[in-house]
Amino acid sequence: MMPAENPSIDAEQVLAEQVRAAVAAGRRVAIRGGGSKAFYGNPVTADAALDCTAHTGVVAYEPTELAITVRGGTRLAEVEALLDEHGQQLPFEPPHFAAGSEPGASTATIGGAVAAGLSGPRRPYAASVRDAVLGVRLLNGKGEVLEFGGRVMKNVAGYDVSRLMAGSLGVLGVLLEVSLKVIPRAPGTLTLVREETLSGALDLLRRWSRKALPITAAAWLDGRLHVRVDGGEEALAQTQRIVEGLPLEAADAFWRDLREQRLGFFAGDAPLWRLSLPPATAAEATAGLGAGESLMEWGGALRWLRGELPPARVREVAKAAGGHATLFRIGGGEPPADGVFAPQAAVALRLHRNLKRAFDPEGILNPGRLYPDL
Repeated sequence: MMPAENPSIDAEQVLAEQVRAAVAAGRRVAIRGGGSKAFYGNPVTADAALDCTAHTGVVAYEPTELAITVRGGTRLAEVEALLDEHGQQLPFEPPHFAAGSEPGASTATIGGAVAAGLSGPRRPYAASVRDAVLGVRLLNGKGEVLEFGGRVMKNVAGYDVSRLMAGSLGVLGVLLEVSLKVIPRAPGTLTLVREETLSGALDLLRRWSRKALPITAAAWLDGRLHVRVDGGEEALAQTQRIVEGLPLEAADAFWRDLREQRLGFFAGDAPLWRLSLPPATAAEATAGLGAGESLMEWGGALRWLRGELPPARVREVAKAAGGHATLFRIGGGEPPADGVFAPQAAVALRLHRNLKRAFDPEGILNPGRLYPDL
């Protein structure tokens, strides 16, 4: 398998020693990568930071295997650039939340991308972060190095413990290495836009889902439905006849700005709610919440709301529709007392606590980041 051309540093032993020292001293640590998603999750009360950004490098990458293994501190932009050289990409289109407008300005790391578990516009049409994880090398809360899964599909066996790390926000361990599936880039792409109400957009997306169109992203905002399709020239032309939209010239910029939350919808300090709902959920389901603005993604499965909304009511509406709600950005206020994520039922919370106890018995890693009492 080809080695990385970017600087590669194995800081595994240094990180392990730091964790063991923290356990011995009874200190809690906040795991830090690029800091691009520090806003996400609940506040962490820690005594020290565990900086993982020195642990970098591509460990293994063979394009024909459609898999890559990378150390957790490696910049996400570097991984994407390497894949792009070989006509490949990460299937879950992860957000960077870069400080600047250019990919090179991003401090996001691959470990942070997996730990946050956040996927971009392609998620329902390709894979989620969890779907793409093949294996991990993990530093637990005792300073032990554990391995789960494999580096390529044919070597993955046993319990899928590695996928527990996607979205765990570091409460189970430090991601030293991650192995991920990759996919080929399509030969062509086209984004079509048409005027629609939200209800009309949801109805169209349901009908198109039965036609197996090569859709790779769909979003509704300000009365317009945006649909991205990938494929060969004939497939794009045929899809355009069905969708009947107008081509969007700055399509790449639109999807990038949507993924990175740089569209006007996301501007300002108003709280941002993320509702994960069944795609068939009616547009009227959230109408009574009084949100100032809304945005729909993922064929209707992801709804974004802006405004000072009562957390209990937002969660009630999401639960009644068969989904859940997350206070994605708290704005200028304080997080709810029970946290930004939907509170877990008793059985699920017990499972979370058992996992935390197994991986981090002293509770020193990112305490409270996922749930306030975890």
